[in-house]
Parts: sequence; structure tokens; C-alpha cells
Amino acid sequence: MPHAPIPPQRRANARRMRKALTDAELKLWNELRAHRLMGLSFRRQVPIAGYIVDFACPTHRLIIEVDGSQHGNDDDLRYDRDRTRRLEQDGWTVLRFWNDGVLKDIDNVCLHILTVAELT
Repeated sequence: MPHAPIPPQRRANARRMRKALTDAELKLWNELRAHRLMGLSFRRQVPIAGYIVDFACPTHRLIIEVDGSQHGNDDDLRYDRDRTRRLEQDGWTVLRFWNDGVLKDIDNVCLHILTVAELT
């Protein structure tokens, strides 16, 4: 994955966010880390294209976002849509899951991730 310069503040933000995962992010990270999900290599809280994404699998150009209720209002929905469009322009596939879905149905979340990874 080609690396673009990352401003020090953004790098510090990503580092801080790695230490403060939400319950849903932590649950998903425990499924993704250390190649546990069918050998896929994921990184967490990765700066990409000016954003910090929750999880990225560079070999498949796959980004996974875990969204809480704060992503449900109009402004945040618009921001997420623009962000997804920008990441897709760079060749990434973006999957979004609600916190509730990750916490209550992790198996189907992982199955969906695997299905999309096979297609990319």
C-alpha cells in the first residue's frame, strides 16, 4: 500500500484511538487481529486519504467501519457518504456495520467481511 505523508496530529489521533476502542470495535478486532479471520491481515485505526478508518485490510483494499448512534443524524450521514466516496475513488471497498450488529451478531458480520474479501 503506498504511503502518503501523515500529519503528526493525525498520527497521534490514530494512536490515541487504538487505545480507546469502543466495545463493538474491540469485539470485531478480537475476530480480525493476528490473521484470525481466514488469514486476512487487518490493521486498526489506520490513517488513509486524510481519514482515520476503523479497520483496513490493505491486501484486499477493504475498509471496515463500525458506527455508533452518532452516525445516524443527517450531517454525519452526509459526512460518512462523502468519506466513503473519497475512499472508493482511491480503490477501497468500504463496509459499514452498526455497533449493535457487531455486538449481537459477530458471526454474520465476519461472514459478510469474508464474502466481500473474496470478491475483491
